[in-house]
Amino acid sequence: MDNLSDALKKLKITATDSTADSLEGCLDCLLQALAQNNTETSEKIQKSGVLQVFASLLTPQSSCTAKVANIIAEVARNEFMRNPCVDAGLIPPLVQLLNCKDQEVLLQTGRALGNICYDSHEGRNAVDHAGGAHIVVDHIRSLCSKTDPASEKLLTVFCGMLMNYSNENDTLQSQLINMGVIPTLVKLLGIHCQNAALTEMCLVAFGNLAELESSKEQFAYTNIAEELVKLFKKQIEHDKKEMIFEVLAPLAENDVIKLQLVEAGLVECLLEIVQKTVDSDKEDDIAELKTASDLMVLLLLGDESMQKLFEGGKGSVFQRVLSWIPSNSHQLQLAGALAIANFARNDGNCIHMVDNGIVQKLMDLLDRHVEDGNVTVQHAALSALRNLAIPVVNKAKMLSAGVAEAVLKFLRSEMPPVQFKLLGTLRMLIDAQAEAAEQLGRNVKLVERLVEWCEAKDHAGVMGESNRLLSALIRHSKSKSLLKRILKTLSLFRFSTDCSQTTGVLQK
Repeated sequence: MDNLSDALKKLKITATDSTADSLEGCLDCLLQALAQNNTETSEKIQKSGVLQVFASLLTPQSSCTAKVANIIAEVARNEFMRNPCVDAGLIPPLVQLLNCKDQEVLLQTGRALGNICYDSHEGRNAVDHAGGAHIVVDHIRSLCSKTDPASEKLLTVFCGMLMNYSNENDTLQSQLINMGVIPTLVKLLGIHCQNAALTEMCLVAFGNLAELESSKEQFAYTNIAEELVKLFKKQIEHDKKEMIFEVLAPLAENDVIKLQLVEAGLVECLLEIVQKTVDSDKEDDIAELKTASDLMVLLLLGDESMQKLFEGGKGSVFQRVLSWIPSNSHQLQLAGALAIANFARNDGNCIHMVDNGIVQKLMDLLDRHVEDGNVTVQHAALSALRNLAIPVVNKAKMLSAGVAEAVLKFLRSEMPPVQFKLLGTLRMLIDAQAEAAEQLGRNVKLVERLVEWCEAKDHAGVMGESNRLLSALIRHSKSKSLLKRILKTLSLFRFSTDCSQTTGVLQK
């Protein structure tokens, strides 16, 4: 530490007049001290006032420039040093160094800028103001096709710098997108897929950018789906798969990319993961099962991707998803029911599924969750039944299969999402079905529950759906006695509520 103090004094006093050799000796001393104790050495550097001296040493002509940039990169690993680096005026000369040809200077400069930007609003603003991102993007574009180790190392640093620069900052992410960085990064991933460090940086950069809607439009014009699926198939480690999943999930929200991912073979990868992990109790496998099955459901939200996988009800993917419903895994039961709900988005699919026994599978699933059941599974299964009940030709078939009775078992549910789907399913079933409407209207518990839910002001969806179902029961049954029963129940309910409120007032 005595040597460090001497070196700091010498740098501060004689930096402009010292010879290159004496400067290098001081800089080497700083680098050694940083390697031994980065935090303590960084504090001493900050207190000494040497940071301001570094700004004058960051010149392309100096042989010490790379070492100075290296020291800045090391001290900026500490959060408390990032703002002082900005305040010392280091960003403009560092950004200017991005224009030089020396690879070591570029490497250390990229590291320094990337570390200063990490989780630092001031650092990012300073780099943005100096135009650093634009120069880095140009470098990545020009180096993209070079596969020598030095170029790949530089590309990794530059990608990391852009990642730190734009992380969780919509404005800077939009800036990079407008610069056209996405096609370049996708090309980079394809060329350098064997380089683990560079691939990882690309994936993190994709994860940063993929949340923005404008980025998805650009991604859709690249071969990102093909590259990600190709990369995914090579992965063995859970962490690497998880990293790719984190990019796939936001991208798969775009319908064009959904179809591209299906065509690239992602579904087969997901089904393989489900098969391998379904019986495992390992934490990583359980997480992978959930991610894979959730992503599968997401892919089915696109009309074209869904129809491609349905294949007229004969597709192997559709058949595999059906096998999830009787599974003992709540996650697969949920994913299977949601998948059926997504497949049931047009009349043709709905009619085919009802004719091929899907309704019974869903009712069996609901039966398993009547007593203290899984609410998400209940909600998903009811959603699927509601969608299947939309085509006119399905209503009588589903009623005769006992769907109404299966659904009514959940009348006592206190969960608004389940109540909402229950009401919607019943309303779809009785549409233009006079006999069924009359029969349901005679169900005293149902009418009482509907009247109660019509007053559920805390849950607008449930309240609205209850009113719609009551109206539908009256309209389709054309029963005056039902109307009288509803009005009587309504008046009794309101009287009971008023009495309760009055009692409460008297007790106070």
